[in-house]
Amino acid sequence: MARIEGVELPFKKRIEYGLTYVYGIGLKTSQDILTKLNINFDIRVKDLTDEQVALIQKEITSGYKVEGDLRKEVTMNIKRLQEIGSYRGLRHKKGLPVRGQNTKNNARTRKGPKKAGGAIALKKKVTKK
Repeated sequence: MARIEGVELPFKKRIEYGLTYVYGIGLKTSQDILTKLNINFDIRVKDLTDEQVALIQKEITSGYKVEGDLRKEVTMNIKRLQEIGSYRGLRHKKGLPVRGQNTKNNARTRKGPKKAGGAIALKKKVTKK
């Protein structure tokens, strides 16, 4: 089992796609790393030798910011935006979309599930005489 940056790579996948399980490494970065190290994209993770795993690990640690360090940097950037009171920081605080999306009908991913009784509470109650 290949373990890179504390992440267990999926055993049966091609190494090209297996590396994308590391936070901060996408498909393009994965392909760049493998090209630089002259490792075939078609090799499965289970077929990697210990030398190849060590080479990949060394390349990632020396040249890329991944996993814990990257997560820490992203949260610090968000925290900085909130502290200076920028528009983006306020949107992060309120849990609303940050990049200008419409929130009237959509944005359920950021806003969470609908709150019940929105339209019902506004209706006037009919009283009987």
